[in-house]
Amino acid sequence: MSDNISQKIEDLRAELHQHNYNYYQNDHATISDREFDLKLKELQDLEKEHPEFFDPNSPTLRVGGEITKNFPTIQHQFRMYSLDNSYDFDDLEDWEKRIIKTIDDPVEFVAELKYDGASISIFYENGKLIQAVTRGDGFQGDEITNNVRTISDVPLTLKDDFPNQFFMRGEIYLTRKNFDKINERREEEGLDLFMNPRNTASGSLKMQDSAEVRKRRLSAVLYQFISSETPFETHWELLQNAKKWGFKISNEAKLCKNLEEVKEFINFWDEKRHELPFEIDGIVLKVNSIKQQSQLGYTAKSPRWAMAYKFKAEKVETELQSVTYQVGRTGAITPVANLKPVLLAGTIVKRASLHNEDIIKKLGLHDHDYVYVEKGGEIIPKIVGINLEKRASNSQEIEYIKNCPECGTELLKLEDQAIHFCPNDLHCPPQVVGRMIHYVSRKALDIEGLGAETIEQLYREKLVENPADFYVLKKEQLLPLERMAEKSAQNIIDGVEKSKEIPFEKVLFGIGIKHVGETVAKKLAKNFNTIDDLKNATAEELIQVEDIGGKIAESIVKFFNDSENILMIERLKSYGVQLEKGENTNEVLSNSLENKTFLFTGKLSLFTREAAEEMVEKHGGKNISAVSKNLNYLVVGEKAGSKLKKAQDIGTIEILDEQQFLNLISE
Repeated sequence: MSDNISQKIEDLRAELHQHNYNYYQNDHATISDREFDLKLKELQDLEKEHPEFFDPNSPTLRVGGEITKNFPTIQHQFRMYSLDNSYDFDDLEDWEKRIIKTIDDPVEFVAELKYDGASISIFYENGKLIQAVTRGDGFQGDEITNNVRTISDVPLTLKDDFPNQFFMRGEIYLTRKNFDKINERREEEGLDLFMNPRNTASGSLKMQDSAEVRKRRLSAVLYQFISSETPFETHWELLQNAKKWGFKISNEAKLCKNLEEVKEFINFWDEKRHELPFEIDGIVLKVNSIKQQSQLGYTAKSPRWAMAYKFKAEKVETELQSVTYQVGRTGAITPVANLKPVLLAGTIVKRASLHNEDIIKKLGLHDHDYVYVEKGGEIIPKIVGINLEKRASNSQEIEYIKNCPECGTELLKLEDQAIHFCPNDLHCPPQVVGRMIHYVSRKALDIEGLGAETIEQLYREKLVENPADFYVLKKEQLLPLERMAEKSAQNIIDGVEKSKEIPFEKVLFGIGIKHVGETVAKKLAKNFNTIDDLKNATAEELIQVEDIGGKIAESIVKFFNDSENILMIERLKSYGVQLEKGENTNEVLSNSLENKTFLFTGKLSLFTREAAEEMVEKHGGKNISAVSKNLNYLVVGEKAGSKLKKAQDIGTIEILDEQQFLNLISE
């Protein structure tokens, strides 16, 4: 009986995978949506009744639902290089000349659209999707496997005769249609609209709930096969075979026999790109022969066998209707140009950032000027000039505001900074809300359920005005809020209670003292046992702490000189929030590593990086963030990359594995 159930489940999975392949890779539906849903429901029921046959690549898991609170950092086995950019045909001809100097035989090129999205590396083993990692810095990225599994364009299982182990690189993006749908929903809910598809796609990949990622309807195109052994002689062959394996490959890619055909391809898409249902910002060119790619090799940053051709930014003229001002979490004021809507690079542009007063003066903006707007890097609209011939004779020069648009407080501008800011940090609404959002964030108190929208609602309803107010919230106060159910309200109450266990250094970071980031908060918690010790410290005493300069010391003293901040601190103490060191916190076990510096790299298996750094500190050592001549020990885990190579090049740094590090500690 068990064998029959297992076979039934496997048959349903195989059939649904095939239907997905037909629909998403071949653009040909071989079953109605209703029939597909019925088969999917049948499979879901069978899997629920028989969890022993769980498969992480089952079609049922496309719907998401897995929660990922932390995205672990993963070292790339093969570095994800960036591409050199070219902006005209002269650059391409120079690139071809450099290639010809190295390659004697004729050179073919593959021309592909440069999708405007987020780069991804996906590892497949035995035809199964195993892991998906963001590009990150090219050496390491964040693992987002659960979220990528929800993207229909990404195959969970492969077909035909595929290699045993390999990586597929590609781009995750949003179609214009799906981006517009997301913004329509946000507008209906009274939320700020997303700026562009690229940033929205990138942000969606880091959402904690994979079911929410699924709702965004992301798309993917795969364009690069990576492995220690390549089964074909050309990149073009790899693309065609990858399509047979089940990958969505760009239909617009073209094999070009020479640079003239490349130029024709570029000219065609420069004119037609806005007819595409997605955004591109250029063309990617690759030498077709894998052998020739190997001969050309890499520079320190880019492959010599590939080049990105970037389209020139489009420029349009439109009317400046007004200038408004936004207040950020830190009180920084950003002027925004409100424009008569105009089509630019395929999207309707209504606003452009003016950055600061100096930019406005440099442009010489007057009210209702006709301005030239372009998209910097095809993404962010900016004003690049003024049509003075259309300026009205009675138009007035735009004067920067003197008072905060939110609370009316007179703005300040420091001589060494370009921005104005509102000094009313305790009562200016965007700053008050921003401070509370910071307090509940993952790196601070990490309070589940208290997102930005919920906090804004609580503030509007006058239920919270500073972080201490979270600790007196009651469930019956939460339930009347929009989109708030019994479970959601209870999660918030439980999350607030749990935050009382968060250690002193994170609370210190969370309360939002200006210039006190994570690292500075750790240093302060190490040198001051309680919040009262820190409150009573003079600027001179604070400067004695490592990495604390005059600017930070002055900010700390100013914070504790404010009676409202003191009241908030006293309230937090009374509610049980950790405002002093716990037992054994920062306890020094020995001075065996005194004056020694450490850095950890690669995937650690015997301990977490945080635990390792804590061990260093407990034995008198110091953790630093980069490889330099000041580094004494580099501790390497699996798949260590550039840091290891740089340490080897310096030559004076001692390189340890994890066990040798533990041996050093025990000695």
